[in-house]
Amino acid sequence: MSVRYSMTEARTRFGELLRKVERGETVVITWHGRTVAHMVSDKEAECEDHAQAVARFYRRLQALEPTGMTIEEILQTLHEGHRY
Repeated sequence: MSVRYSMTEARTRFGELLRKVERGETVVITWHGRTVAHMVSDKEAECEDHAQAVARFYRRLQALEPTGMTIEEILQTLHEGHRY
């Protein structure tokens, strides 16, 4: 769930907005009617970062498919140079 606030209103209610974010709400801040920021919890931001990384990985896998590499070869390539 997201709640919208103008920049002026967000400035005066900042503490309240942080509590909303802490409870899991997304706060949208607008400037002259345009969305300029989304305040989200750190946990939600980490989940989004993870989702974007997974999406990038799958796009790269799809790009490698025409090369004829198998999944095993792709994984071996990813792990080359890692020290255990």
